[in-house]
Amino acid sequence: MRIGCLHTAASNINVFETALAKVDAPSVTLVHRVRPDLLSQAQQYGGLNPEIERLTNAALSDLSAEVDAVLLTCSTLGPCVTNERIGSVPVVRVDSALAKESTCAGGRVVVLCAVETTLGPTTRIFVDAGKKLGASVEVRVVQDAWPLFLGGQITDYLAAVATAVAHAYEDGANVVALAQASMAGAADLVRGYPRPLCSPASGLLAAMSAV
Repeated sequence: MRIGCLHTAASNINVFETALAKVDAPSVTLVHRVRPDLLSQAQQYGGLNPEIERLTNAALSDLSAEVDAVLLTCSTLGPCVTNERIGSVPVVRVDSALAKESTCAGGRVVVLCAVETTLGPTTRIFVDAGKKLGASVEVRVVQDAWPLFLGGQITDYLAAVATAVAHAYEDGANVVALAQASMAGAADLVRGYPRPLCSPASGLLAAMSAV
């Protein structure tokens, strides 16, 4: 099985390859495409617009010709996916998969984001999932984290996310979810609290299930 991943950061290639190794799916191969220009345009515009949506869907369509399922790994671009399939190929949003997993048991769910442009899309998809499954959802931005990521200070970036995870549990969260794929490495830094849920594993499992 071949799963195509559309990323907006090259560093997410390793994130998803690592996640694939952990879910133990030896028959699955990942095909990666990186389009940082799409996220850059969204950040400059302050969100999505028809041109960004067109370019994103064109990239997803091109990728679908090579694989059995397509995975959109950028939560900012998530709303560009309006159909669950391109032809016969399923299309999965990692944030949608994570939203379903994190809210399925109900309770209080705190969702952490690192970049402002993903706040709106993330809030909508997690709140909708929470309503369906009886969970209370709060979405937070990890302040000052994204400049660290953009500056290549990944260790400091992940440490800031891990600290935010601890604060969320201290505030009474039953589940903490890391909305952006780039945050996944922070899960390994969390000590003394439950491991937060991460979108790469959720997305990969959802894509395999869709196939």
